Amino acid sequence: MNKTPQHAEMKQFSVKDNQLLVGGIPLTQLAHRAGQTPFYAYDRQVITDRIDSLRNILPKTVHLHYAIKANSMPAVVQHLSGLTDGLDVASLGEMKTALDTGMAADKISFAGPGKTDKELTAAVAAGVTVNMESEGEMERLATIGEKLSIQPRVSVRINPDFELKTSGMKMSGGPKPFGIDAERVPDVLQRIGQLELGFQGFHIFSGSQNLRPEALIEAQTNTFELAYRMAEYAPSPVTWLNIGGGFGIPYFPGEKPLDLQPVADNLLLLTDTCKKRLPEAEIVIELGRYLVGEAGVYVCEVMDKKISRGETFVVTNGGLHHHLAASGNFGQVIRKNYPVCVGNKMASEKTETVNIVGPLCTPLDILANKMELPEVSIGDLIVIYQSGAYGLSASPLGFLSHPETIEVII
Repeated sequence: MNKTPQHAEMKQFSVKDNQLLVGGIPLTQLAHRAGQTPFYAYDRQVITDRIDSLRNILPKTVHLHYAIKANSMPAVVQHLSGLTDGLDVASLGEMKTALDTGMAADKISFAGPGKTDKELTAAVAAGVTVNMESEGEMERLATIGEKLSIQPRVSVRINPDFELKTSGMKMSGGPKPFGIDAERVPDVLQRIGQLELGFQGFHIFSGSQNLRPEALIEAQTNTFELAYRMAEYAPSPVTWLNIGGGFGIPYFPGEKPLDLQPVADNLLLLTDTCKKRLPEAEIVIELGRYLVGEAGVYVCEVMDKKISRGETFVVTNGGLHHHLAASGNFGQVIRKNYPVCVGNKMASEKTETVNIVGPLCTPLDILANKMELPEVSIGDLIVIYQSGAYGLSASPLGFLSHPETIEVII
């Protein structure tokens, strides 16, 4: 009987003839199609299914936006532009990608601290909404708008006095480079009224990668209450309220998928109240990782296999320079393994415990540590699941000048 090690298969992908299928294509065939290893592969159908499931559970009045920073591959963004209600960008490059999809400019928002005058000018000229991160940015936008004879579309990104508890990355509460502290927002709103700025509303993003419904419910409830308080100072009615996202996906043993039902039930109550208190507001949820993270895999090839003092090391041609997050060097405090399989040999009579490492001359280049897998041979294809978000775009591609990886969408 063949043995399949724990975490070898993920439900969003199927297996045929002992090979992983991505987009219905056997992995070895996909590698030939890609033309090289390593590579990233993203499954359109998995993305579409995730959007459909969200549409079915979230209140109909909630607008769904994709945060391009999770995965900025143009083909991925193009696919999502046809499935979502808007796109959120964090750089001029991402803004150009978003506009190239044909998405209406007023459905694109631009967030992030440290926007340059070049970026702000492009955003104003394009007509996208700029989430202002500081008073200085506000003044620069007003000057740019005057020079272009265009009224900038703006919203205020608020750094609230609460946080999304147990989130992977906390983006609010306490001193932060993101947004304007809530206690200073009333004065900012008054100043917006004195400037030639087209006020849209608020952007309130508390944190990311959360698997606890109760934490999301608390943060969303606090977000709406904060928006109501700030709206009292607004120079015009709030027509846009981005409540962020924070929906997480499971990466590590013991983690369970987010139960969205209680979050959706609470959000329905919140949006019903919002219709009465901010009747003109379009409510936006901004999601990145949750839409694409589980749709992607990273594939690399075994180049060597060696024993060192009783431990087996499998050396691949891929590593942290392509997939920093899987190496544990993208925010993990204690390194944990992403789910991994041998994609061309999903199950085997023999298994072994191995360390999977990349080709870089650093002990940080670890893709899996002490993981049980089918017996590995040179030429096998190692697959890292949950790689559709913050993979290639979050990695130091130029580190040690190794060859680049590529991306394909199926």
